[in-house]
This record gives sequence, structure tokens and C-alpha cells, in this order.
Amino acid sequence: MSKAVIPSVYQGLRVVSAAEMAEVDKKATRDLGIPALLLMENAGKAVAKETQSLLAEKGKDPKQASVSVCCGRGNNGADGLVAARLLRQAGCEVAAFLAPPRRGAPYGVEFAEMLRRATAAGVSAREMGEETAELDIRLGASDVVLDALLGTGSSGKPSGAVHVMIQRMMKSARPIVAVDIPSGIHPDTGYHSGVFVTAAVTVTFGLPKKGLLAPHAQKNVGRLVVADIGFPKSVLGEAT
Repeated sequence: MSKAVIPSVYQGLRVVSAAEMAEVDKKATRDLGIPALLLMENAGKAVAKETQSLLAEKGKDPKQASVSVCCGRGNNGADGLVAARLLRQAGCEVAAFLAPPRRGAPYGVEFAEMLRRATAAGVSAREMGEETAELDIRLGASDVVLDALLGTGSSGKPSGAVHVMIQRMMKSARPIVAVDIPSGIHPDTGYHSGVFVTAAVTVTFGLPKKGLLAPHAQKNVGRLVVADIGFPKSVLGEAT
């Protein structure tokens, strides 16, 4: 079997690995001083916009729409919480389900701040426990589900609460908008380890990732949107 060819350029942008994207992020925040919270706000705004577009395609007014957001405990989850807040402000009824912190440790500073803003805006948020009945009911009643569990910094088979939420999202058969990458899909290869999300739309940030463009991953990625979230051209680099 021939190896799948992944393009080096997509929509005029260079296609990058997870490590290369992490370096872009570091240069923007560490070297140029761009606040991480600002990038998260822009990322969440892009996800909320595409979610509203998907609702419109289905003939659903945001004020009559129900959206559920499944959030990991890191930056990807924080991006999802921004989208949750903006969708709530647009009139959607929004509930967020959170992967609990590891071993009782607190959430990170950025995640905690975005959670505070989301709940202040009226987003219903709760940590996932062992019982999934409430999640199942909520997902089944949702018009759209946001997958904000795992970003491009994650690899390996999803475990714990994240594993469970992926399974329940897929069982719900609701349309999914993936935040940066469908959870469980490897950002560099596009392959999965058996537990993964199949999205209707994937909103990735800054630059397209290699795994999202792998031919075998297209059925999981759905419609791919590359969102400009404020990375300067100097750190994005030139397409070659």
C-alpha cells in the first residue's frame, strides 16, 4: 500500500506538525508577548462562528438552539469554553461538561478564567463523573456538540473521562464541531487508536496540521476551516 501523500501547502498556508505549531504558539506568546487569553478568545470566536453557520444550515435560530460542549482540562477545553460563552450570548442554551483535573489538582489559570467567564455568562458547567446519564440526555437533545477535549498537543489513546465523553458524543449521533482537531486523531498522521471523534466541521487555528489533511482522515475531519486567531505573519512563516 502506498503511503498517503499529505500536501505541504493548503489554502496558501504551510502545513505543519504539532511540534511546529507549538513553536509558533511559543514565539507569539513568549517572544512577542501576545496574551494567551487573547488567542483563546479569538479561537473560541472562530468556533462559535462556525457553529452558528452549521445551525443556520440546519435552519435553526440560535435563540432556539441547544449546544453541548465537551471540554478537556487544558487549552483546548478553554477554547471550547470561550465558544460556549459566545454562543450563550448569541441566545443558544449551552451546557459544558468538563474533564476533571488530574488527581484533584486545580485547573490551569487560563482554563479557570475561561470557565469563570462562561458560567458568569449563563453557561451551565459541570464536571464529568462516573455517571453518564445526564450527559447522554443532554447530548441527545443538542442541535450541535462541540468537541473541545484534546488539542494538537495530545497523542495516544484517550483515557478516563475524555475517553467516556468521546464515546458518548459519537453514540449521540449529533453533528460535531471539533476545536482545532477531532479528539483522538493524531495531529501529524491523521490516524487514531480506536477512540476518536468524527466531526462535521473542524476549526483549526493559525495553520493547517498535517494529520487533518491526510486522505484517510477526511471522514473524521469533515469540513476543514483554518481560522486566523491573531498569530502574526512573522511567526506563521512562509508557505513553500
